[in-house]
Amino acid sequence: MTLELLYWHWLVLGIALMVLEIFLASFVVLWFGIGALAVGLCQWLVPELAFAAQLSIWLVASTAMAVIWFRYFKPRMVDHTRAGIAREASIGEVGQVIKVPQDGGRGVVRFSVPLLGSDEWEFICTEPVALGERVAIREFSGNTLVVVRAGDSRAQQNA
Repeated sequence: MTLELLYWHWLVLGIALMVLEIFLASFVVLWFGIGALAVGLCQWLVPELAFAAQLSIWLVASTAMAVIWFRYFKPRMVDHTRAGIAREASIGEVGQVIKVPQDGGRGVVRFSVPLLGSDEWEFICTEPVALGERVAIREFSGNTLVVVRAGDSRAQQNA
């Protein structure tokens, strides 16, 4: 008794696996479903394809797609912003002064990664800072940052 799968068997298997992915959170079964669709297409083009070849195509295609997804595409889709993270998690973040405080007023600091939805924040600093200098967040005062120079030991203690 030999096992003979027709092209539409592979298509049904592929669709079933992709539908199963809707109910799973792994995002792995999808690639095996697409691999089964690829085998169905290959068998439709070459009907006399041996079962061992079908199985090999399915394994190679599925594994290759899963590896490509997890190695190259998924890491690039990670959100690197800090929007929505608690204020306490932002303590110690370092930014660059783009506007120096004048006469006891507030300056503006820019961060390379947005903090709490914004990359520019007004700040208060007890010591003088220069344009372009790096400062670290010590605490929040309402919607204003209290900062110290990035090399200051008090910034590292609170980080």
